[in-house]
Amino acid sequence: MQVVKRWWPAAVAHLGLLLAWHVTVVLGDLPDFVMPTPLEALRTIAEPHYQWLKHTWVTTLEVFGGYALAVVVGVGLAILFTWSEALQRFVMPLVVTLNMVPKVAMAPLFIVWLSYGIVPNMVIAFTICFFPILITTARGLKEVEPELLDLVRALRATRLQIFTKIQLPGALPYIFSGMKIAVVFAVAGAIVGEFIGSSEGLGFLMLSVQGVLDTAGMFMAVILISLIGIALYGLVLLLERVMVVSDARME
Repeated sequence: MQVVKRWWPAAVAHLGLLLAWHVTVVLGDLPDFVMPTPLEALRTIAEPHYQWLKHTWVTTLEVFGGYALAVVVGVGLAILFTWSEALQRFVMPLVVTLNMVPKVAMAPLFIVWLSYGIVPNMVIAFTICFFPILITTARGLKEVEPELLDLVRALRATRLQIFTKIQLPGALPYIFSGMKIAVVFAVAGAIVGEFIGSSEGLGFLMLSVQGVLDTAGMFMAVILISLIGIALYGLVLLLERVMVVSDARME
């Protein structure tokens, strides 16, 4: 009952959006090639020539793979910055400069270097969603009350103890904020890669059906892309609930 009470507004909002979409198409008498109804888009799921399962799986691997790599590298680098001020002064400006490079402009180079397939699209997703995780994690690790640090140092706590008992637990809300923001970037990065050069995935499928004005197939691809992002966001929320809430209870 608690789950229903918490999520029913979101469910109603999504159903309302689908209803508004359907009513707009019907009352506006819009042709199928301009905008299909939600039911017409859903009907494409039953048509085997789209190969929905294959393309959805490929895009899911790209999104989740690039995102997982961004979390590991972003959080890991932020931790190194915390332990080494000199490393941060040298590396952080370089990271900021590289982040200014348009990722869409780099996508063709990744394809040249890594060939076609899942890997270059995963790398594109990583490059887009890595920076917000790094920035928020580094900020969170530094947001420690000076009085608390003075107290634990007076109690002769080691540097490792300060990090594991104070800095890292206190940074968890910041880390998960960056991770939630990065979900959108990971999905966008994977689709950009598929648009530029790919032979499979939902982005590739959208370009394939665009030429024949198969708008229903395009809308279904957009829906599935959104569901991938929602699933990843839900996993992050679940992980946040487990780690942050459990940590708060331990305190």
